[in-house]
Amino acid sequence: MKIALGADHGGFSLKSELTSFLMAEGHKAMDFGTMSTEPCDYPVFAYKVAKAVSEGKADAGVLICKSGNGMAMVANKLPNVRAAICFDKDVATLSRQHNNANILVLGSEHLFDEPETIVRAWLATPFEGGRHKRRVDLIAGIEKRIGAPAKSPSRPAKNTKKGRK
Repeated sequence: MKIALGADHGGFSLKSELTSFLMAEGHKAMDFGTMSTEPCDYPVFAYKVAKAVSEGKADAGVLICKSGNGMAMVANKLPNVRAAICFDKDVATLSRQHNNANILVLGSEHLFDEPETIVRAWLATPFEGGRHKRRVDLIAGIEKRIGAPAKSPSRPAKNTKKGRK
């Protein structure tokens, strides 16, 4: 499986560990940065990973920052991305079973299970489909609706009252 990884400075160390872990598990790790603990802007890396998943260049993604929130917010802006913040293996499992999450988001400072345990559970869990498929399809429908080209704004009416400038 091709897995895109990205992190900001708060997730850099964990990203490095998980990259080695994923490769040892037989996956191809695609590292989109950051490449150090120097302060950086998380949206840059979240976008790169989400874009790879959105376009099918990666089968799945893993994003890491201190809380996970910023990364998830950016990733979920892209079509065909369902990024889920998971702090333990149970939530990771549910994100796959019920939501067909394709990007796992980890908050490096807020994990209740070992990161490898969370990633392993997430990767091993299939989407259940059934009633959950209908809901994931609704998400896709919303993406299509909001992705439609915006209508041209109507022109404001001209002021026809005399004496106003």
